[in-house]
Amino acid sequence: MSTNSIILPSKPKIISETPVHGVYEIDGLYPGYGHTLGNSLRRIILSSINGVAITSVAIDGVKHEFSTLDGVKEDVISMIINLKKTRFKLHGDEPVTVNLKVKGPKIVTASMIDCPTQAEVVTKDQYLFEITTNTEVSMNINLEKGLGYVSREEISKDRADVGSIVLDAAFTPIRRVSYEVENMRVGDKTDHNRLRIAIETDGSVTPHEAFEKSIETMIHQLQSIIGFREFSTETVSNLAGSAAELEGGEDVGEDAVNKIKIEDLGVSTRTVNTLLAASIKTVGGLIRKSEDDLNEVEGMGNKGLEEIAEALAKLGLALKK
Repeated sequence: MSTNSIILPSKPKIISETPVHGVYEIDGLYPGYGHTLGNSLRRIILSSINGVAITSVAIDGVKHEFSTLDGVKEDVISMIINLKKTRFKLHGDEPVTVNLKVKGPKIVTASMIDCPTQAEVVTKDQYLFEITTNTEVSMNINLEKGLGYVSREEISKDRADVGSIVLDAAFTPIRRVSYEVENMRVGDKTDHNRLRIAIETDGSVTPHEAFEKSIETMIHQLQSIIGFREFSTETVSNLAGSAAELEGGEDVGEDAVNKIKIEDLGVSTRTVNTLLAASIKTVGGLIRKSEDDLNEVEGMGNKGLEEIAEALAKLGLALKK
């Protein structure tokens, strides 16, 4: 088949769409490509869409999650479980602290959380707890942006908040993703694929945004690996020698240091994932960035910048001025 006769798939079509649920369709895929594309996009949507989660909460008069509060119907664990069901939007990448201060008796919902302009409660009707007496409850809730799931142990490494209860964080804003493939006619062929993909979110991002972001992520990843690099025998030998010197802790050349992978830099998993998502894969790529450049990377915060600066300093390097 000549390249001139290649039939490309259609642009995605909106079959149905609400703020939390969307169904999209792509026609004209080659036989078998429906499952190839559908499974890939599903995995990207589930793993690579940024979301917001509560990472810690400080409640006045509470030292740990196994406490109770006089005049509150629920124990602290139940209060935290209900808080974690609340979904937020952040208009920026920096962590934000929101506040809840209420006096009973009353039923408390997420709509009563006081947010600065950088934050917004999405699930305002979420039930939190009930105050049964003339009691006041006050708490500070820390919100952060991130990817996937991060354990409380990992989050604790980046903070030393006295009096706060650190929580596991499920950042993903995606509730579920499914796809189906059916055959369709293209010209005189009846075995081409139609891909239909359904996305449900928590409302902090729209299904449309999640779908577009997944397509952009796939294209960006594939573009970065187009083509092959050829190495001479001498070059391969030199690289192996530099790697051996680095392993032994001896001095290495600038080129070898620049080739150190971000995963081996000694920063937290969260910072590694943030850099990789921005296609910064090596030390050489990192030191070509300035602090202002990194501040524009989605998910990068002050903690991440501090980690990067410390790790680069150990190598005698620094970000671009």
